[in-house]
Amino acid sequence: MPISPTYPGVYIEEVRGGVRTITGVATSITAFIGRALRGPVDKPITINSFADFERTFGGLWSGSALGFAVRDFYANGGSQAIIVRLYRAESGTGAKPAVPQLNANNLVLEAAEPGSWGNQLRARIEAVDPAIAAEVAPALGVGPTDLFTLLLRDMKTGAEQMFRNVTTVESARRVDRILANESLLMRVKTLAAPTAHGAPAAGKTVWEDNNASDGVAAADQASDGQDLNEESFTGAGKEAAKQGLYALEQADLFNLLCLPPYKSSSGIANQDVDATLVGAAAVYCEKRRAMLIVDPPSNWDDKGDAKSGVGAVGTRSKNAALYFPRLVQPNPLRNGQLEQVSPCGAVAGILARTDATRGLWKAPAGLDATITGAVGLSVNLTDGENGELNPLGINCLRAMPPSGLVVWGARTLQGDDRLASEWKYLPVRRTALFIEESLYRGTQWVVFEPNDEPLWAQIRLNIGAFMQNLFRQGAFQGKTPAEAYFVKCDKETTTQHDINLGIVNIVVGFAPLKPAEFVIIKIQQMAGQIQA
Repeated sequence: MPISPTYPGVYIEEVRGGVRTITGVATSITAFIGRALRGPVDKPITINSFADFERTFGGLWSGSALGFAVRDFYANGGSQAIIVRLYRAESGTGAKPAVPQLNANNLVLEAAEPGSWGNQLRARIEAVDPAIAAEVAPALGVGPTDLFTLLLRDMKTGAEQMFRNVTTVESARRVDRILANESLLMRVKTLAAPTAHGAPAAGKTVWEDNNASDGVAAADQASDGQDLNEESFTGAGKEAAKQGLYALEQADLFNLLCLPPYKSSSGIANQDVDATLVGAAAVYCEKRRAMLIVDPPSNWDDKGDAKSGVGAVGTRSKNAALYFPRLVQPNPLRNGQLEQVSPCGAVAGILARTDATRGLWKAPAGLDATITGAVGLSVNLTDGENGELNPLGINCLRAMPPSGLVVWGARTLQGDDRLASEWKYLPVRRTALFIEESLYRGTQWVVFEPNDEPLWAQIRLNIGAFMQNLFRQGAFQGKTPAEAYFVKCDKETTTQHDINLGIVNIVVGFAPLKPAEFVIIKIQQMAGQIQA
């Protein structure tokens, strides 16, 4: 606030400089949506390694392509991923429940998450030492006999949890609230005071003796659900409830979206994604300023299938990129049998690796864009066949000795030459999305500021500094900043009518780097030293 001088002397007043640094957002956070063995449902969980995926979601599973896509993502250079697990319960006569439950001496518990993993849970009730109970109970406002100790164990993984001095009586240690906040294994379904289990029989542990602990009865065992369908992603009410595809509304930021194939019950091979879901996902990616990586249908057996089928993949969005063919990998769950898998996870990993080493303005393709973990391709393409597919906006995966398997295309699905789109190239589109998201987040402070030249000058200063930093990193064309970008915010962009409406208009332009897709070398034979 302004200083009011009252005595002769020197006064110090700090004046704001108007510098508000704009930080570039992350560029390769990849979202994966699909089935998993375990884990929270319809909730985005951030992981940083495949080990995190194994701990939280159960690892590879023959019933879903999700784990294989996440594994390929990290094998090819991925860093941070967001996993959304979906679960479709069984229906009809004889359907098993989604969540298993067990009765621990009158206290009915259920697994924390759906799936058959919970069938291996066991629980044990132990009495609290009378001396300890007499000391703790008064502070909680309960009787000493109301307290007990609850032990939980996952017999498959060996994970155990112990909750001391819990009770079913209203207090700070009521067991249902404790489990809801702290347990990774179970929740309380029916709150009733339990009795303590007995000691195990000689030679047995408490988890091996049914008198010393309780497990899930056969009639209460759950299943891993049915194969997903399009309704699992975008069904009625999903968007409003932030479930399925729209569970990503609960995530702050993601840059890439992968939908591992799900339309099959025959294992990983020959799975697909509904074309209408691809279209809905592309629309959602445009809304969230993200890119959708589209897998080729499993029935594309040659370049002819790709040429005739590209129009039916479900989208022609500038925020989507299609890669063909599928990868061939050994399946560790089937003794190393070779199977076709979708390339989306591997491609997302390569995009993340390229962003980290070269920047997102570098096309994620070429001899450096090698694919790790695959031993072959479902279709081996020649240069001529690649030349037929590339102009249609189909990014090809190629075997290129000595580099091996590589990504050999960097176009969006608007990369068809006939569309003449300005968003033809993937790095150009991703650079624009990066700038958009960074400026969107970095200019929030402008809201409610006085809309006049001092504000416009600050906007030009801060956005200009951000764009200049990108120019110095080599993100734009041009030898000088004036050739590479411009930032305009003044009385020409914001008229008095706009000011009266509370609007400030900012115009930012940049000259994108476009990949050297075709390298032409001209060679001629010298005619000798002929004197003119």
